[in-house]
Amino acid sequence: MGVVNVTPDSFSDGGLFLDSRHAVARALRLIEEGADIIDVGGESTRPGARSVDAAEELRRVLPVLRALRDAPVPVAVDTVKAQVMHAAIAEGASVINDVNALRAPGAPQVVAPCEVGVCMMHMQGAPRTMQVAPHYQDVVAEVRGFLLERIDTAVAMGIARERIAIDPGFGFGKTAWHNLELLRNLHRLAELGAPVLVGLSRKSTLGTITGRPATERLAASIAAALLAVQHGARIVRVHDVAETRDALAVLASVGSKG
Repeated sequence: MGVVNVTPDSFSDGGLFLDSRHAVARALRLIEEGADIIDVGGESTRPGARSVDAAEELRRVLPVLRALRDAPVPVAVDTVKAQVMHAAIAEGASVINDVNALRAPGAPQVVAPCEVGVCMMHMQGAPRTMQVAPHYQDVVAEVRGFLLERIDTAVAMGIARERIAIDPGFGFGKTAWHNLELLRNLHRLAELGAPVLVGLSRKSTLGTITGRPATERLAASIAAALLAVQHGARIVRVHDVAETRDALAVLASVGSKG
């Protein structure tokens, strides 16, 4: 999954693709590099980020979605708002990537009647304050329990289980230790039966480990993607598609019988 942030304030590429033409060009380049899904977001969810209203979010993402309607890969929209979900689906989005796990008013009702996929993520708190003091008794058990409840709720509301993916929410209300504990135990999330999506690309945990800024975390991001796949992830959300695909091809070849 290749990331296209149409925002002024995302943590590693904020402002680079705020112009819709640049965002579309970025998406097409990621597709050329081998992205299987493009994830378009119009609202930053980095720690400390302030929310934007639906009108502004739509102003950012709709021109990009229209331009990508005939793209050769599925296009996901990263949003928590039912209004944005509805408009995005009407413009051809085939996946809703929701960091709030369909808990916003009206969100399940928008998604359920459609045939779109949905990814539901765990987040403790809200982006503006989630990293102030994250705390868990057992981070793996609590994240697993939350995601199981969201799967069951979504199915009960008419969303077929095969349409659902889950995301442990690395960096969303979690310390570096919490993130590493989740990475070590991804198999416990994969046991829930839904594909696991992992987003560790360029994140602050990798900076904590390496001491490098977001723009210098390529090697660490690739290592994290490989570990995630080895531990059960089916989808990796990344900024650097070509490099990650090459690394994953090597990993796959090691497990191949020829």
